[in-house]
Amino acid sequence: MSEFALELKNITKRYPLVLANDHISLGVKWGEVLALVGENGAGKSTLMKIVYGLVRPDEGEIFVDGRRVEVHTPSDAIALGIGMVHQHFMLVDTLSVLDNVILGMEPKTGPAIDYAAARKRVVELIEELGFDLDPDAIIEDLPVGAQQRVEILKTLYRNAKILILDEPTAVLTPQEVEELFKFLREFAEKGHAIILITHKLDEVMEVSDRVTVIRDGKVVGTVNTPETSVAELARMMVGREVILTVQKKPAEPGEVVLEAEDLRVEGAGHRPRLDGVSFRVHAGEVVGIAGVEGNGQTELVEVITGLRPFKGTLRYNGEAVHPSARKVREWGVSHIPEERNDRGLILEFPTRYNIILGDHYREPYAGFLGFFNDGVINAYAEEVVERFDVRPRSIHLIGRRYSGGNAQKIIVGRELARNPKLLVAAQPTRGVDIGAIEFIHQNIIEARDQGMAVLLVSADLNEVMSLSDRILVMYEGRIVGEVRPDEVTEEQIGLLMAGLEAAV
Repeated sequence: MSEFALELKNITKRYPLVLANDHISLGVKWGEVLALVGENGAGKSTLMKIVYGLVRPDEGEIFVDGRRVEVHTPSDAIALGIGMVHQHFMLVDTLSVLDNVILGMEPKTGPAIDYAAARKRVVELIEELGFDLDPDAIIEDLPVGAQQRVEILKTLYRNAKILILDEPTAVLTPQEVEELFKFLREFAEKGHAIILITHKLDEVMEVSDRVTVIRDGKVVGTVNTPETSVAELARMMVGREVILTVQKKPAEPGEVVLEAEDLRVEGAGHRPRLDGVSFRVHAGEVVGIAGVEGNGQTELVEVITGLRPFKGTLRYNGEAVHPSARKVREWGVSHIPEERNDRGLILEFPTRYNIILGDHYREPYAGFLGFFNDGVINAYAEEVVERFDVRPRSIHLIGRRYSGGNAQKIIVGRELARNPKLLVAAQPTRGVDIGAIEFIHQNIIEARDQGMAVLLVSADLNEVMSLSDRILVMYEGRIVGEVRPDEVTEEQIGLLMAGLEAAV
């Protein structure tokens, strides 16, 4: 066996306007966790898609256990013992754990699926890994942490020895993160290899053995984790000193901008999606909503932004309303949606149109008979792209061509630049690098200090704790606690998120 499980040599990938990977060389050893970090658009995801056979490189070589290999498809990668757990889970919600795990690799007895053999193998894996999973459970009924374990189970069922995880902790509670890290350590100790892509540098320090930093498509360096620090890694990633803590003065709340009273949304089964939610958001404060995804946060945001019918009362600036999405924006509400590709951008539209999306029918962007004022639109788009550091600096590039972080900057820039009275920010920094996180956080706090009301919904507890002046915790469609970030720990909030109301 080679010392290295996987080696990449001079991997290069070019796209129009972007050199995504510029002669990248790196390696992960058997028995170690290698963290791969870098800004959004640095080339991390492209590189791993090349390893997993989703993208073909223009140049370079891939070696598995010292042997040069060709990886044209995910099937090739799986045959080589490479597995990948994507940031957005690739599961069929209506199928069972067992069905999802064996999908595409079902054992056969003649033409029929041998479910007995499949179940035996899956149960053995579950017991070997120590996962708390029922093979007959339906995916949509499982919490997010359990769904991630199913994704890992899928890769190991396919005999993966080299495991790639892309932002694996983005939607997990602190307790679920610790369970994941325990698995990663044990998996590496068995002699396997792990590549961990993440923007959470404290997690890099906790679980990795070495760290490779990529910036602008090139490897900046590889360091041993015990010999570096969060500040040093951030400097390598961004090329400058990064402020790692949110700098803010105490809030000075003003009048009530948003008031929710007894909001209710029915669910598909017996459990409502929203079950009597009531709260207020004042001008000049950030109210954070914490909770494991799937506990009503999405429905709450959709109600407030006019995207979902509901029972109960909503008041904007004291006026009771039953809003539509268009009316909400006209009242001065901005919305950073949790799904940037589905609801934040029109992927085939250029930047200049995505930046006026939602206000495109109004002056000054639309003139006589509704025709676009292209000169006004272009000047405004260039201003937003520059102010919010969108890369590349093109107002004509279509949304699909941006990295996740730069696509997010377009959305954040659009929603903040219109100077709303209320900003509803759902997962505003999901999948965003540390430099962009610093930038987005600074802009949210500046908006708060200028009198904007902010409702922040985030699965990242550190983000909620850092930005919020008050925190509401949601569980199964209800608000189960209200706390102040300087009076509780992340662990206490994590317990509330798990439904233990006596945690604080």
